[in-house]
Amino acid sequence: MIFCMTMAEPASGAGTALENCIARIAGGDKEALAQLYEQTRPAVYGFALSILKNHHDTEDVLHDAYLQVWNAAPRYCPPGKAMAWLLTIVRNLAMDQLRRQKQAEPLTWEGWQTQLAQVPAVSAEDRMALAALLTALEDQERQIVTLHALTGLKHREIAALLGLPLSTVLSKYSRALKKLKLAWKEAER
Repeated sequence: MIFCMTMAEPASGAGTALENCIARIAGGDKEALAQLYEQTRPAVYGFALSILKNHHDTEDVLHDAYLQVWNAAPRYCPPGKAMAWLLTIVRNLAMDQLRRQKQAEPLTWEGWQTQLAQVPAVSAEDRMALAALLTALEDQERQIVTLHALTGLKHREIAALLGLPLSTVLSKYSRALKKLKLAWKEAER
């Protein structure tokens, strides 16, 4: 399968760095794979966790995703959206895992804490509050919020990645924000 995305890169230049890593990986550069892993692990892990809802399966998908990147890098079509390409691989692997299991386990407190600990700007208190708030969301709402917050993907890109209409992504995102605000107000009481 050829993974070829054609969405525009973010202005930050991070996409260009990821594209360079993928090009080097295609040439057999193991150091580039390590660099890609370090740059993208928090977002990849968070996205997989939002689908699988347990740490063990998420770690398996994470490992398999980077192995698949190693094997598929020569078929990557630049200029594309490197992060979207990687997240498509992750989504496909996670969905395959769910199909094998037939049912996902509930998201554990440990799983959310592990994910949130990967984001240096989030304090321990923020992690506790955020983990509690995110449990108020449905699965797709949590995936959309997580993708938008952790990876910076635009709603149109999230729609393409999840195979949903843009209007659905926008409405679920809006609904999720309202739920989060309500949960936050209740937590402050």
